[in-house]
Amino acid sequence: MSKREGMSRVILKAMGIFGGVQVLNILCSLIRNKLVAIWIGPAGVGLFGLFNQALEMLNIATNLGVRNSSVRDISQAVEKRDAALIARIVTVVRRWSLWLGLGGALITMAISPLLSRYTFGDFNHVWQYVAISAAVLFMALTNGEYAVLQGLSKLKKLARVTVTGTIGGLMISIPMFYFWREESVLPSIIAYALCLMVAAFIFKDKEYPTAQVTRHETVMMGAGFIKLGVFMTLGSFVAMLASYIFVAWLNINSGEETVGFYQAGYTLIDKYAGLVFVALGYEFYPRLSRVANSSLRLRVYVSHQINLSFMVLTPCLLAFILLRSHLVWLLYSKEFLVILTYISWGVVGTVLRAMSWCLSFVMLAKGDGKIFLITESLDAVIGLVLNIVCFSLWGVDGLGFAYLAWFTIYTIIVSIVYFNVYHLTLSVKCMRNLAATLLVCVIAVLAMQNGSWILATAIFAIAAPFCLYFAYRYWTH
Repeated sequence: MSKREGMSRVILKAMGIFGGVQVLNILCSLIRNKLVAIWIGPAGVGLFGLFNQALEMLNIATNLGVRNSSVRDISQAVEKRDAALIARIVTVVRRWSLWLGLGGALITMAISPLLSRYTFGDFNHVWQYVAISAAVLFMALTNGEYAVLQGLSKLKKLARVTVTGTIGGLMISIPMFYFWREESVLPSIIAYALCLMVAAFIFKDKEYPTAQVTRHETVMMGAGFIKLGVFMTLGSFVAMLASYIFVAWLNINSGEETVGFYQAGYTLIDKYAGLVFVALGYEFYPRLSRVANSSLRLRVYVSHQINLSFMVLTPCLLAFILLRSHLVWLLYSKEFLVILTYISWGVVGTVLRAMSWCLSFVMLAKGDGKIFLITESLDAVIGLVLNIVCFSLWGVDGLGFAYLAWFTIYTIIVSIVYFNVYHLTLSVKCMRNLAATLLVCVIAVLAMQNGSWILATAIFAIAAPFCLYFAYRYWTH
């Protein structure tokens, strides 16, 4: 077996583990979203979006990037095979997660009046945002354990945490939805965060016991990943802030129902169509971090990741386009069929998102926080402007055009960094596969938009076996 074939097998195994986890997440989300759509309606979906956006934004703002930046430090310690160093870093990560979680909860309580005022236009939701502070603490502690397991490449344990927490959160939420209806939105979000935290502590790594590290040493050792994490936090926070601003703008100018349509479409594109990114990312980022100082290995790893991503993603996206109306009806209700054009062009944008996703990880692997902050800030501003302009011009349909244009521009930005700043290259095969994937997806969308489902089915019938055949070859050789 060649090194490249061995790499493919590792990637596909990781994708198999987390692909299965993401499918389970989708099924749980399917049940949750269906129940919310039926029992609460579009307004309930909109409230879910508003509170979840706030929670994600607060989590990113107060976590200082520990979740992602510490993975790099742990991975590099694993590469050195220094058990004592690994134990010390793991201890530091857990302590910082606790400190940041407590700080994040206090900050959330302090700014709850502002969140209520600028999201809903009044102060009637202050106590709901105060309650979200508990979820902020739970998520910080969970993120610390996630970082440890990912950095140590203990992906099966990480998968168990996600599966257990997700199922537990759903089981607790169902009776809430039924009995409390709209009042269940916030408690169910907090219950989900609590279940994930409990699962994280049940399955946390026990191979490396708590090391004897003083508070001063904790601060000094954590300074490395905190420094990178601050840049990552600022970049991610700008992105989340832009998203939050758009949701709030949409809520004030068009109402909770339109927010529900936007959130439903974005969830389908970002969470469901993009599940491959999550599955591959858990393995790709630590592996890339270990070879960050080798330009040759970086080029090989990135090119290979892009090709394999398109191979797996193409049949998934074509199936999504072909079954789009059935998926919307199944996951939500007939009221949400207005988002079909939105999600169709958004799926085409997902192709470019896959390309930019692979390239952007190089910045994190190299610990280049400043460049990451610049690219993410530009990306956030561009996305916000495109969403507002395209929605104003074409309504909900325009959000799909905005998504496609957004990731076209972002791919150009990260490509400039990859080629001109790091002086790295990609294989010709990457560009050929990008063009082919974009072409078949665009043709499939145009066919479905014009009612030619036979042509879209034919494209899927030809492309899917072709991609799966090469994936199978990588797996068996």
